[in-house]
Amino acid sequence: MSITTKFGSALCTIALSVSVSLHASDLNEQLTKQLPSLGDLYKHLHQYPELSNQEKSSAKRLAQEFKRLGMTVTEQVGGHGVVALFKNGEGPTVMIRADMDGLPITEETGKEYASKVTTLNRNNQQVGVMHGCGHDVHMTNLVGTAKQLMNNKKLWQGTLMLVAQPAEEVGSGAKAMIKEGLYSKFAKPDYVLGLHVSANLPAGKIAIAPGYALANVDSVDITIKGKGGHGAYPHTTIDPVVLAARMVLALQTITSREISPLKPSVITVGAIHGGAKHNVISDQVTLQLTLRSYDPQVRDQQIAALKRMANGIAMSAGLPEELMPIVYVHEDERIPSTYNAPELATFVKGSIVNAIGAENVVEAEPVMAGEDFGLFGRTDENIPITIFWLGSVNMKDYELSVKEGRTLPSLHSSKFAPDFEPALYTGVKAMTQSAMDLFNRKESN
Repeated sequence: MSITTKFGSALCTIALSVSVSLHASDLNEQLTKQLPSLGDLYKHLHQYPELSNQEKSSAKRLAQEFKRLGMTVTEQVGGHGVVALFKNGEGPTVMIRADMDGLPITEETGKEYASKVTTLNRNNQQVGVMHGCGHDVHMTNLVGTAKQLMNNKKLWQGTLMLVAQPAEEVGSGAKAMIKEGLYSKFAKPDYVLGLHVSANLPAGKIAIAPGYALANVDSVDITIKGKGGHGAYPHTTIDPVVLAARMVLALQTITSREISPLKPSVITVGAIHGGAKHNVISDQVTLQLTLRSYDPQVRDQQIAALKRMANGIAMSAGLPEELMPIVYVHEDERIPSTYNAPELATFVKGSIVNAIGAENVVEAEPVMAGEDFGLFGRTDENIPITIFWLGSVNMKDYELSVKEGRTLPSLHSSKFAPDFEPALYTGVKAMTQSAMDLFNRKESN
């Protein structure tokens, strides 16, 4: 995969404005004073989460915060998206993005500020709502970074672009904002930055690495048809439950026997739906799958193999052409892999090291989770992007888990509870320093 960046192919000598480092202690003092108000904002956002495409109140609150800072704010971009701009003289445009949506999870953290929100999902079912993926931290971090940058405008030059994005969890928010003209109606960034909380990294630490960071994600439905009948007379039927069982096992050989072991691939059957009664052989079973990869060619290979295997198993059972399985790929929900532009990621890592110390910055490993942040770097503008992981686990809990070999609550867990104060302090410092260094960046070949 060839991805060009604004840094070019030549090695550059980077000289940062001395004034930024001279004021580091002042910035730290300001952030320390801001932490109580940021903590209050975090608790508010955590207590009142909203599902994807329902982020009306969260968007309104962030818009208010940006307006108070003197930024030009546009709401309802690609749904409930918010774009805030501030031009501070000549210089690059740095975009910082945070996502806003919560998850249909009933919270079980026991925190006094735990979410008690319930709502109807798109299937009209009553569900609990929780920020189980750290988007409350992301939003608060965006506001904290905005305050630091806007309160210290003398230390940087350029255009600050803040994007509060809806619907990340369903993979549609970034697409919608880009389609609505994010880069043409507002500003074309020179760099795009983001962060995501980590559920296995201690608060106070950050992980970052160039190259692939998150995976391609595809949702696939396989509808398996059969010939139903009485459970006592299976010989008169073609049982789709049996075909589904065969298919679940067969699909595992795609990754293990068809795709190079040097190419990451995951095929998971997350749900099976079929049948209604003990003694009735149904006419249909549906499998719901998630596919993960990095390489687009691997993604295409996975889908082609799914279709071939599904048809092969159906034909081996004697099903006619009109009853062949239907393999449906949700192209509208597809999320491409996130690729951290190498030069930008290296630069940002240096900024973070300066902000929080080399001992608190670790090398990130690619993960098979997905994030639509990657879309911001896959437009025709080919803008370099970088996302980093923000540690969120209480240090004592982390050390105890290592000592006892105990698994920590993961992202999307009802028990996931970030240690938000040190996480926010670290995240705001890291993002502010990274943005300032990019604003003040000077190159010479």
